[in-house]
Order: sequence, then structure tokens, then C-alpha cells
Amino acid sequence: MNQSKVALVTGFPTSFLAVRIVDKILSEEPTWSVRLVVQAKFMERALEAIAAMTAESQARIKLLEGDAAAMDLGLSGAEFVELAAEVDFIHHCAAITYLGVSKDSAAQLNVGGTREVLELAMEADHLERLVHWSTALVSGGRRGYVLEEELLAPNGFRNAIEETRFKAESMVRRKSDQIPTTILRPAVIVGDSATGEIDRLEGPYLLVLLMLNAPMDLRIPLPGRGEVPLNLVPIDYVVDAGFAVSRDQRSLGRTFHLVDSRPRTARRVFELIARTAGRPMPRGFLPTNLATALLRTPGLERFANVPRAFLEQLATEVVYDERNTRELLAENEIECPPFESYVDVMVDYVRDQQSARRAAQPA
Repeated sequence: MNQSKVALVTGFPTSFLAVRIVDKILSEEPTWSVRLVVQAKFMERALEAIAAMTAESQARIKLLEGDAAAMDLGLSGAEFVELAAEVDFIHHCAAITYLGVSKDSAAQLNVGGTREVLELAMEADHLERLVHWSTALVSGGRRGYVLEEELLAPNGFRNAIEETRFKAESMVRRKSDQIPTTILRPAVIVGDSATGEIDRLEGPYLLVLLMLNAPMDLRIPLPGRGEVPLNLVPIDYVVDAGFAVSRDQRSLGRTFHLVDSRPRTARRVFELIARTAGRPMPRGFLPTNLATALLRTPGLERFANVPRAFLEQLATEVVYDERNTRELLAENEIECPPFESYVDVMVDYVRDQQSARRAAQPA
């Protein structure tokens, strides 16, 4: 396992997950080389990210100008053939995750990009593993216990992200008898549990922003009753666990939930954020279907920016099975940290980001 390998990572530099996977490969596999397919409009950003790395790491990276959603990944014929001939591992991270995106845009990358990666995998001469980074949200609005082995279409999808990522995982599963595959499904990803770093403030971060910007004495109602588990996973746990699972031979042909074994309820998460932000504990609740309208009252206008899709997540009672993941991680010490252990880092990071933006604004 220590011999020289070539790994392709899609999604760099726009995907926070892809950036962290590249860092993980470079730090954990000193003999590996990395290939990155980068769109022309993001090439400068990619070069800046690589320039911040050590000279040794830079020497192990090769940038290929292309597009994960385009035919043959947007590469020339010669580049595509060369990549297929040399690649050993593929970490397919490229995906649109923004809940407000249009269905066409989501399908272009989430479905189209996966189709092109599968084409490459089929052509690869000695591919050891395609690691498809899916999401636990492929279960959509399903309630109850969701198994790792199953991919059952819910009665309708709540948004384009869930639908297109469901379709992408379905495509990967259909090819798993021809391509050595591991599917990873993280829950809702939040920032680094040690530094708080995250690329975009969305999802649960909207609750943090609300708390930090609401009047100091305002008791904010919880959207929904709050008994539903809100499964959050820090990016460092997701990368550590996912990388360990994908490098284990026992993961071949299997699916793994990367989740918190003991998720806090939405109410508990809300209360911990409020306490850390120095705000009063939440009072009362609002039914999900009324939350976005009623929270436009004075002092609560910021809740109008909370997408309905996220409010629906707060109202969906689902438990993700993780027996496959626990089996493979039983021999190491990789565990998801409890929300209480990093909520202060999370809130401080958002507060610092807001302060930095205010300081950068012209007087």
C-alpha cells in the first residue's frame, strides 16, 4: 500500500471536501501523486492554493485544465487516455451542494459529472478504487431508520440536490460490478472541529448568524418542535473516517454512512449555539410551514434567508445506520466528536468572519 500511486481528485479548488482530501493524500501517502481537473475560470484560485503548500507537495500535483461535467472531463483525447492509463484511485468530490441551486445546474455537475467519472473509471487500466463521495441526504424526506446498503427513492425529493445526488449514486451502484467502488455518505458537514474553518456559511451556520445578529434580549423561537436529531459531522472527521474506510480492502463494493453516532436534537443544537453566542435560550417553536413567513417580524428578518429546504431538514426524523463504518473503524481511534466539543469554535469562526468582512468594508 506504500508504493507509488496516482490519485485523481475532482472538485478542487471549489469543493472544501476536495481541498481537504488533497491535503489528506499529500500528508498520509508520501509516495502518491495527485491529478486535479480544474476549470479554466478556477485555475488562478487553484494555483494560489497550491502555492501555499510545501515545495514537496507542489511537485506531486499535476493540474489538468478541464471540466468534471464535460465530455471526457473536458480533457483532450491524449490527456484523457494518459489519465486513464495512470490513475489508481479516484476521489469523486465534485458536486453542487447549495440547496437553492436550479435543478438543471445541479444535474449538470452532480449527474453529468458522475457519468464522466464513471467513463474514465471504465477506461482505467489498473484502477484500484473509485471513491464516490455521496451524501446521507440521498434519503430525501424518508423518516425512520436508513440502512447503508439501501438506496430507496423517497416519495418525492425536497430539493434538486437530493434528487440529483440520488441519481448520481444510483449510477455508481449500477456500475459497481464493473468498477471497484466505495460509496461514502456524510451527514450535514460543518467546519473543522479544531479551527472552525469552513468554506461557506449555510445550513446550520444560518442559525449561528441569526443568533449573532439578533437583538441581545430577543428569545428566538425554534423552527419546528426540535425533538428531531440534527446529524452534524465536522469536516476533519469526515475526511479522516472516509479516507480510512476507502483504503480498507473490506470497503470494496460497500456503502458507508459518515455520521454522528449520538446526534443532538435540533433543539439542543439551537440551545448550545445560543449559549455560546451569549444569547437567551430559545422560547417556543414555530411549525416548519409557517417559520419562514412568521420569522419576518421585526428583529427576526434574518430568518427569511433560511432556505425552506434546511427548515425541512429540521423537521425530518431520520436515523442513519452506520454498522459498516463502525466495523471498519473499530481498530483505530477515529470517532466523530460531540457537538458540545466544537460549538464554541464554530461560533467563534463565524464571529471572526463577520468582523473581518466589516473591517474590509469602506468607511
